[in-house]
Amino acid sequence: MRDQSVRRYLDELASAAPAPGGGAVAALHAAQAAALVGEVGGVPDGRFVQAVDAAAVVRCSSTPHTEERVHVGAQLAVVGIVVEDMARSLAFYRRLGLDIPVQADSEPHVEVSLPGGLKLAFDTSETIRSFDPSWAPPAGSPRMALAFGCDAPAEVDKLYGDLVAAGYEGHKKPWDAFWGMRYAIVHDPDGNGVDLFCPTPA
Repeated sequence: MRDQSVRRYLDELASAAPAPGGGAVAALHAAQAAALVGEVGGVPDGRFVQAVDAAAVVRCSSTPHTEERVHVGAQLAVVGIVVEDMARSLAFYRRLGLDIPVQADSEPHVEVSLPGGLKLAFDTSETIRSFDPSWAPPAGSPRMALAFGCDAPAEVDKLYGDLVAAGYEGHKKPWDAFWGMRYAIVHDPDGNGVDLFCPTPA
C-alpha cells in the first residue's frame, strides 16, 4: 500500500478483491493523522509518523480477511426486569411516566413500548422459573440501572421526593454531579437502581 499511487489504491479498494479492506482504510487514516500530529507538534525526522505507519501496515497484513468486514445481525430490542410483585412494580414505573394499563397488574408478562422502538419487559419470578428453574435473585448491589431524564434540574428533586414519600427507597439524594447533571438514585421495588437526571445550566 505504501508504494501505490492514489488512483491504483482507490481502484483496488472499489473492486471485489478481499484486500484492501476496512483495515487498510483505517491504517491509512491512522498514518495521515500521525503525520498531522508530527507536523503540528514538531516531531523530529518524522519518527512518530514512521512508527505509526509501520504498526498500521502490520495490523492490516496480519488481520484475517474474514474479520475486515463485520456484519452485525442483532440489535438491542428489549430490556427485561424480573419482578416479585407485578402490580407494585408497575405502579412504581407509572410514577416515572410509563403508560401502563391497570389491567396489566395481574399479568405474568408485560411489555411497554418506548420511544425509538425499544421495549421494557416485566416478568414475574414465577414466569422466569417456568423455563429456568435455577434462576435466583441477585445479591448485593445491582450491576445495571435504568436512567430517566427530567425536564429541569428541579424536577429531579421533586420526583425523588415524591417517590420516597410514596414508600420507595431513596439510595442517593439529589446532588450536583461533577459531570454536569443534577442527579439522584432510587431503587424500584425489586432493588434495581433507577437514576434520575437533568443537565445543569453551564
